[in-house]
Parts: sequence; structure tokens; C-alpha cells
Amino acid sequence: MDFLAYAMGTGGQGGTGGEGSGFGAFIPLILMFAIFYFLLIRPQQKKAKAHKQLLASIKKGDRVVSSGGLHGVVTGLTDDVVTMEIAPKVRVKVSRGSIAGIIGREQP
Repeated sequence: MDFLAYAMGTGGQGGTGGEGSGFGAFIPLILMFAIFYFLLIRPQQKKAKAHKQLLASIKKGDRVVSSGGLHGVVTGLTDDVVTMEIAPKVRVKVSRGSIAGIIGREQP
């Protein structure tokens, strides 16, 4: 049982143990969070903000592409649904959030 007492001992450090482990232990965590923020979180937020502005700027007559790959001209808009004409007299309704981008504006 003496080995248990030696294992629980201070190991010759004088019993103070964690003198320098205050703020210094958190520096790597803070640096890791900063790297994740600038390389992952911030660009994702910028991309989401740009996509939100793109969805707000859609108008009738815009040529758009959906995230599923459908290309068409916007013929109707509501708050949540975009009606696209993908061929003459063929109209589909897609969610506004599934619009991936605006290709161009249709000339009247």
C-alpha cells in the first residue's frame, strides 16, 4: 500500500502544483477560436448575408437558377414562393430560399 501513497504524493514540487497554469492554459483555446472565427465562421456569415440580399432583390423578369439546377425567368413572386417559367408555357413554383443566383435581367 506504500506505492499508493507515493503515487498520490507531490512528486517533490513543494506542494504548489499549479502556479503557472492560470491564464496560460487558455491561450491555445483562445487562439484556436480566433482561427476558427476568421477562417470558418466569418466567411459563412458574409455568404449568408449576401444570399439574403440576393433573395430580396429578385424581381419579375429576372433570369435565375435554382439550387436544383433549374434555369428560368421569374414570372411571379410571393414572400416564400417564386414562380419560374422554365420553358414556354411551363411554370414551376420553387421556394425563394432555393434560388442560387440571378443570371441576368430579361429585356421587355
